[in-house]
Amino acid sequence: MSILFEPVRIKDMELQNRFVRSATYDGCADRSGHVSEKQIKIFSELAAGGVGLLVTGITYVHRSGKISSFQNSIASDDYIAGFRKLTTAAHDGGAKIAVQLFHAGRERARFIRGKSEKAIAPSFVLDDPRFAEEYRSMTEDEIWEIIRAFGDAAKRAREAGFDAIQVHGAHAYLLSQFLSPCANRRGDDWEGAVEKRLRFHREIYQDIRAKVGEDYPVLIKIGVQDAFPEGLEFSEGKLAAQLLAQWGFDALEISQGLRGQGYENSEFRTKINNLDDEGYFRHWCREIKSQVKVPIMMVGGLRTFELMEEVVQKGEADFISMSRPFIREPGIINEWKSGNHHRATCISCNKCFEALSKLEALHCVQQKVEREKP
Repeated sequence: MSILFEPVRIKDMELQNRFVRSATYDGCADRSGHVSEKQIKIFSELAAGGVGLLVTGITYVHRSGKISSFQNSIASDDYIAGFRKLTTAAHDGGAKIAVQLFHAGRERARFIRGKSEKAIAPSFVLDDPRFAEEYRSMTEDEIWEIIRAFGDAAKRAREAGFDAIQVHGAHAYLLSQFLSPCANRRGDDWEGAVEKRLRFHREIYQDIRAKVGEDYPVLIKIGVQDAFPEGLEFSEGKLAAQLLAQWGFDALEISQGLRGQGYENSEFRTKINNLDDEGYFRHWCREIKSQVKVPIMMVGGLRTFELMEEVVQKGEADFISMSRPFIREPGIINEWKSGNHHRATCISCNKCFEALSKLEALHCVQQKVEREKP
């Protein structure tokens, strides 16, 4: 049996294998943010397909953090019942499930326009060449309100039957904005050296832990480098990962911080045509793994079974995390377990992402085209 199919634990959460469905926005929540039957079907298929841990798409914890009309919310107790159906579906298929807790920060302004309420961020950066949308700096009271919102959301998650929560600290969203020296120029105790820019993360962790207890797995997806030269450098991102592990986060998924220009300077890169293109965050994971004692999840263009096996055997990561391949092949883990170790057939074209931006539900566009061919 491959090392990838060994049962493994994160805290007291036992997983049937080392495969993680990385958080993937699906555009299938109803307009009020509740779980839909379509989402229950998606997660049922993933669980039945053999994935060990399923992570939901971005789920906002506070109304100011919403980024889409069809995005899940966990900002009030009204959402617990729907999420309980989702967690039951995952458990019935043999998987464990975590909810990804999210706040968009200033990125909200890119997607929700024409609203009276401005997007919020750690600080307003005048004449920012990479962000021209309207937004404003958070007040001290608003910072603490958002911190408490993460903790309250985690408490609801546990009540809804989630096995863990994952805080979203990557991909240009609010926590990434606090960590990046380009986006965080507050000039107070929330800004400065790495540990000060991580204060927001630490306060969120402590509020969550106070509300869910010491036994509940609290994970984080962390962006350890911005995609442009003057942004967060990996040396600081690596230190941030070490601090988060020391403070108590139970597993780290390593990814991109603030995005640069185009797909190639983002977390969803294209043109993954051969083995050398895969695992584009591998070097980050390798370095961080050697410095921390908590499990590391490697994400980023992984497509080949033998490469994934090598990564874990060499101790470069503990878990293999994928997103786009599961859109096309939700049952691929069971295929690999049966001995059919074919390369994932996802071609990394990002047409699924582009369809989501047009308010279409999550689907593999290439697969749809293939089905419709005469």
